[in-house]
Amino acid sequence: MSPPPDPVTAMDVARLAGVSQSAVSRVFTPGASASKRTVEKVRAAAEKLGYRPNPLARAMITGRTRIIGLVVAYLENQFYPMALELLSRALQARGYHILVFMAENATEKVAEVMQELIDYRVDGIVTASVAITDDLAARMSALGIPVVMFNRGQDDPRLAEVTSDNIAGARRATRFLIEAGHRRIAHIAGWQGASTGRDRAEGFRQAMAAAGLAPVAIIDGMYDRDTAAAAARELCRGPDRPDAIFVGNDHMAFAVLDELRFGLGLRVPEDVSVVGYDDVPIAAWPAYGLTTLRQPVNRMVAATVEGLLGQIEGTAAPQRIRIDGPLIVRGSARKPEGYAP
Repeated sequence: MSPPPDPVTAMDVARLAGVSQSAVSRVFTPGASASKRTVEKVRAAAEKLGYRPNPLARAMITGRTRIIGLVVAYLENQFYPMALELLSRALQARGYHILVFMAENATEKVAEVMQELIDYRVDGIVTASVAITDDLAARMSALGIPVVMFNRGQDDPRLAEVTSDNIAGARRATRFLIEAGHRRIAHIAGWQGASTGRDRAEGFRQAMAAAGLAPVAIIDGMYDRDTAAAAARELCRGPDRPDAIFVGNDHMAFAVLDELRFGLGLRVPEDVSVVGYDDVPIAAWPAYGLTTLRQPVNRMVAATVEGLLGQIEGTAAPQRIRIDGPLIVRGSARKPEGYAP
């Protein structure tokens, strides 16, 4: 058996194309500049020789792998697959490769995933729905690996975060219910171990207090369908049920709607109004028609990518960015008298 042929190198491509090796490198480096004529010659030579750039070799030379780690705790919530797809596309358009890891919010599981990302020598990390401990934040900072928390916040200046303005959004959703004449309003909150859940519950409390109203109840729905459905069943089983429920995200709101309509035989919004938070695509389906606070996911993704790459390139410091979103009014909640969008 004959030995395998020697691999084609950038120098081989340079010789055939009649350019320098550095010109070949620029052609195959995302964001680097090269003339149209040089690009054409180099790519033609590479195609003829069957050359493919070696990212591991480039990483050894430049110290950059152009790999970004995306860490997510769970994908049942329809918001996260949508956000991760947008993040992946945006980063790939900037010449970065994506590694996606699943990590439970348990501290030891997150630490294991972070160690794997360190082993892959990622240039940066985006976490979605994942909590980072102070120890992990300190370790990432010491290693020079930027971290941006997406749709989650934490009081640590070493970590950048990009979220919707959860407190303002929850206030807006709750005021909408109050202006529609509701007075007995409950909140099925997101997991109170997460900043998003706590902030939305705080916005609900603020709007209720400003109107001189006391919540019927605030129940931690844990961002879980079954937990949220059980909470709705408990709230609405007796004669003193709430006349409106603000739910901490759409994933739980769909379960609440199903339980009210099919489990308890109640009419929505005639008997109980329901408002969610996220505005995932399913919210617009006629089967749900969910009134919900829209998370501006495109703007959140753009801010995440710019913030992360700015840190990688040394042109930006970690920032906390909160982006306001609109209330999208559909049929699951009674509208205020004379309401005009």
